Amino acid sequence: MNPRESITKRIHGLLERERRINLHRFPIHISNADGVAVLEGEVGDIAAKKLALELAGSVSDVRGVVDRLRVAPGERRGDGAIRDSLARMFLESAEFRNCTIRKYTNERADVLREGNGDSVGEIEIAVQNGAITLEGHVISVPHRLFAGVLAWWTPGRCDVINALEVKPACEERDDEVTEALRLVLEADPALDAAQIRPTCADWSVTLEGSVPSEEQKRRAEMDAWYLSGVERVDNRLAITR
Repeated sequence: MNPRESITKRIHGLLERERRINLHRFPIHISNADGVAVLEGEVGDIAAKKLALELAGSVSDVRGVVDRLRVAPGERRGDGAIRDSLARMFLESAEFRNCTIRKYTNERADVLREGNGDSVGEIEIAVQNGAITLEGHVISVPHRLFAGVLAWWTPGRCDVINALEVKPACEERDDEVTEALRLVLEADPALDAAQIRPTCADWSVTLEGSVPSEEQKRRAEMDAWYLSGVERVDNRLAITR
């Protein structure tokens, strides 16, 4: 077996053993050249996507990983509908009420709202083939992370590229990630955030507390995975009926 085939086989073996990655329902095509692995295909959720990329990168002799994975959307929608839904969420969100919002349609920028002198930033929304890209800047790490989650919540999306910058630039601390996750859980209408205690250490999130159903437990976990940069989620939520 040549080195290229060996790398591909080892990555496939790791993906096959990860319980949150279902290769039978969602096959992942793996290729590599010069130590750079390419993962292509559709996965069931954001956890499967992040874990697949992490596992591929953990294989010895892999120098880089190209992400061409897409998350299967709950419904198929056109780019315009996805873009308009996300724009509406930004316009209705209290966290972004004083933020300049622009959307790009066929390379034309439409200003939906202008922030004033105390603006929390500028966000530009673009969608191509179901993949959302966020560009611009915001004033804090929680704002950046929360914006990315709103994009993941958008019906029809298959991927999110959160390219927002934080100005002024600052180091992303664990407490800011925890704050962002609290905002997300509180904004999720299907959850009682008061019963959930999130913490973060080195981009690894732990969820403690209780929820009334298995579906809410899974939803809270997905909300944590949606945070850009989160690499691990330890879901310790108890189910109390």
